[in-house]
Amino acid sequence: MPFFDGARGRMHYRRWPIEQPLLTVVLLPGMGQHSGHYHRFARVIKPVDIEMWALDTAGHGLSEGDPNQPGTLVELVADASRLVDLARAAQPRGPLILMGHSLGAVTALGMLGAAVPDTQGATTDSPALERDYPLRPALPAHAVAGLVLSGVPKRALGGGAPGAPGTPLPRALPVLAVHGVEDRRAPVDAIRAWAGRHRSVDLLEYADTGHDLLHEPAHARVGANIATWMHEVVTGVRAAAG
Repeated sequence: MPFFDGARGRMHYRRWPIEQPLLTVVLLPGMGQHSGHYHRFARVIKPVDIEMWALDTAGHGLSEGDPNQPGTLVELVADASRLVDLARAAQPRGPLILMGHSLGAVTALGMLGAAVPDTQGATTDSPALERDYPLRPALPAHAVAGLVLSGVPKRALGGGAPGAPGTPLPRALPVLAVHGVEDRRAPVDAIRAWAGRHRSVDLLEYADTGHDLLHEPAHARVGANIATWMHEVVTGVRAAAG
């Protein structure tokens, strides 16, 4: 089984390998989930030549740690960045897309320096803000060709507001946000406002669905929509390369 040394212990991850993938996606699950919950989604995207890697967050799945204390966002970002490095080393060619659900989506935004509170008047002068929210990207701008976010909590959706702290998302970075209209853990209004501040964000809403889209009755449609969007990103990357 594959492991690496993380910020607070041994971290487990899974890989669904493809010999010559069209692209690679690194998936970061939410609280209470682990990589083993995503076999079905991996089967959806494998026939269209997408290789997936997924992390067991600290304390989840086979990773060491306390499931009730997965770590600070700084630690979560460090672990996720390590997995991206491993995926890129194994597949040095082709685009890499970062994907996160719930806490994993917060982590993905944190890796780009863009997971900041949805509050008014927050500034980068606050030591507490700097400690709790990575305000600078942990990855170089060219490392990620696209970003998929599912069920993002409001606490990470202050990015793009006038005067917001943190690092703005790259304007050319394609972003897909998928969200359940009936999500009670992360109400949809926050992601609607956030998407409206970012021209590069495509927001797909799903009626009569809640927080965990890839494990609800609509999972097949959601998975197909994500796979289609990823292919469109690859097409755009290749067209830009000439």
